[in-house]
Parts: sequence; C-alpha cells; structure tokens
Amino acid sequence: MVVEVRRLLHKLRSTAIENFNEPFKGIFDVYEQVPTKGETATKRFALVAVLTYQVVLLYRFEHQTELRVGLKPFLKAA
Repeated sequence: MVVEVRRLLHKLRSTAIENFNEPFKGIFDVYEQVPTKGETATKRFALVAVLTYQVVLLYRFEHQTELRVGLKPFLKAA
C-alpha cells in the first residue's frame, strides 16, 4: 500500500515539477549555475524569479493573452 502511494505521489510530482522546471530554466537562463554567490543570494534570486513568473502570468491572464507563449521576450521587453 505504501509503495503504491509513494509511486503515485512521485508520478504526480514529476508531472507537476517537470512541466514548470524546464520553461522556468529557459526563461531565466539558469541551465547551469545561477548568477549569484552564497546561499542567501541564491534563495533570493529563486524567490524573485518565481514571483516575477507569477506576476507575468497573472498580467497575461488578466489581459486574456496566451499564458506561456512568448514569456521570455515579454520579460526582456519589460
């Protein structure tokens, strides 16, 4: 029973995280090391990146535009 639950949770996590992880890395160009030094600065970078991503998605949702198409050029233009 525990193994089945663990397998199900792992599958759900993989689907949810991987669908977010790749576009996020592409938008913020973080395929390798992040451009910060130290744990606190890295945490701050990740937090600001996630917040920015969410604000942009909210803006695009409110203006009824495609949510994920052209996010990187949109962010660069802002």
